[in-house]
Amino acid sequence: MEMDTHFLLKRLDEIGQSLERSGHALALIGLGSVGAELERMDAYSDLDFFVIVEPGFKSSYLKDLAWLSAISRVAYHFQNTHDGYKLLFADGIFCEFAVFEPDELKTIPLSGHRLVWKQPQVPETLIQTRKATDRLQKHSQEWLLGEALTNLYVGMGREKRGEHLSAIRFIQGYAVDRLVELAETIENPKTRLGDEFAFERRFEERFPGLASQVPGWLQGYKRNRESALEILAFLRQNFEINDAIAEAIQRLCL
Repeated sequence: MEMDTHFLLKRLDEIGQSLERSGHALALIGLGSVGAELERMDAYSDLDFFVIVEPGFKSSYLKDLAWLSAISRVAYHFQNTHDGYKLLFADGIFCEFAVFEPDELKTIPLSGHRLVWKQPQVPETLIQTRKATDRLQKHSQEWLLGEALTNLYVGMGREKRGEHLSAIRFIQGYAVDRLVELAETIENPKTRLGDEFAFERRFEERFPGLASQVPGWLQGYKRNRESALEILAFLRQNFEINDAIAEAIQRLCL
């Protein structure tokens, strides 16, 4: 559902006000397009946020979502992690959020966030930037190429067995993921607004040249072979790759 961006920000402010009234909340942190990168918020943005509460009160804020339903009627929600929910308000605003106590923040990565509300006694250092570790791992070009090629090889083996669904995961899923990670070695990004948690986010905006080739990589359930050949041709065009594995993939595509 399209949503007016001012309406989205107003709802986030309302959540902060509700948390202030709730008695044991400490801060509300906006993330993603409602975080530090407000310029990329649009009518399709969600409300992604962290709620910080006093020690001992996390479970109560997770068990009772009255601090949200008091603002507007909740149409749907489910607890998707130990720490939080995905939730849809009846008026079409979609939220994804987590609740943490202060000590837990020491191990939670924070980047591109924005302080929406906090209690006066809460220090700014509580929400200082903390980079993620494993979730932000950057792989070497050699590893990415090796993974992409072997994903194609395994995927075409599955395709030959008639395991088309498994094949599509390897060829049009895993191998394409590696191509996305290789993008910066081929084309200079047109904008710095990437996403350190999901490399495919804003791919079309950042790499318009490469984006024009994506349809060839993703031709669908009935065209695993054709997709694999397009990916292999792309890799050969842009990188020096091992002839033996490339020829083995091509043989499987016959």
